[in-house]
Amino acid sequence: GETCASFSHFTVHALAPAPHLRKPRSPAMSLHQRPHQKPLGADSLPVSTGPANAAPSRPLPLLTLPYLFSLLALLLLLALLFPWGPPRHSAPASPWRSYTLQDAAAFAAASGNGTIILAAISGPYLPFLSNWLISVRRAGRANQVLVIAEDYETLERINAAWPGHAVLVPPAPDAQAAHKFGSQGFFNFTSRRPRHLLQILELGYSVMYNDVDMVWLADPFPYLVGNHDVYFMDDMTEVKPLNHSHALPPSGKKGRPYICSCMIFLQPTEGAKLLMRKWIEELKEQPWSRKAKSNDQPAFNWALLKTAGQRWMCIYYLSPLFQLEVYISRIKHGSRRQRASMSLYITTT
Repeated sequence: GETCASFSHFTVHALAPAPHLRKPRSPAMSLHQRPHQKPLGADSLPVSTGPANAAPSRPLPLLTLPYLFSLLALLLLLALLFPWGPPRHSAPASPWRSYTLQDAAAFAAASGNGTIILAAISGPYLPFLSNWLISVRRAGRANQVLVIAEDYETLERINAAWPGHAVLVPPAPDAQAAHKFGSQGFFNFTSRRPRHLLQILELGYSVMYNDVDMVWLADPFPYLVGNHDVYFMDDMTEVKPLNHSHALPPSGKKGRPYICSCMIFLQPTEGAKLLMRKWIEELKEQPWSRKAKSNDQPAFNWALLKTAGQRWMCIYYLSPLFQLEVYISRIKHGSRRQRASMSLYITTT
């Protein structure tokens, strides 16, 4: 009476209990049913475990240290070649980065019968630009304005609010900082001005350049009488009568006149182009140094002095149209209505 049970590839023989130890079968139990046997424990299986002092089993080859390093290197390589996650779509390139000076000049000149009003700024001077634009808009000339942005952030900000009125002429200088007057950064910033003006003249447009720390109290174009190559005004505070001489004023103590490069009007003539090329040459001959701490204006005056006598160069010396100290005094001492209207035109640094 043996009972045979199979466990995998082992065959275990369990001896039936002795007759006197057998329990009587239940009357309800079928003859074909066997009583449940208690499962055998692992320690009761006749499996040889080998000698007690046998050497411990070696780790699987896949868990060795060189293999783990190789697996890690492979994962890093795959991560670089095939980044995880959904594919990222790069932001579309700004259309203003490919916007050329030729396109921008044509856009601005279309509103001004071939005449452009030009300014050049970097980010720190945006408040000055806004203040200047208020006065230009009141004169009805805002659509003629073209701003040379000297950094990409300024280019995007202006065109986001005023599409088409800003352009960047590469290479863009490092113009995120507000450069002090007399610094090398200020010289590098302002020395780009004659190149911008020359490019616009070569495109066939008339151009008025303005610094943005000035304002218009009236439309200046009615004062640009005659047909001259270059119109400019000096850097002196004295207010002159309208009938004063319009020739180049005499030189000062430094051997040159004191013409301000803050407001220049140029016609697209050979004389105006000659002046711009000479201005560029003078800037190269008078670079910035710690001793000189120059800017673009002395070079402009030397260029005027050296070209004004040539027969194809026709200049016109404008009268200063206002004296700043007078208007500041009126703001301080005028009526409330006068102060409210005039304070829009005064910018303080």
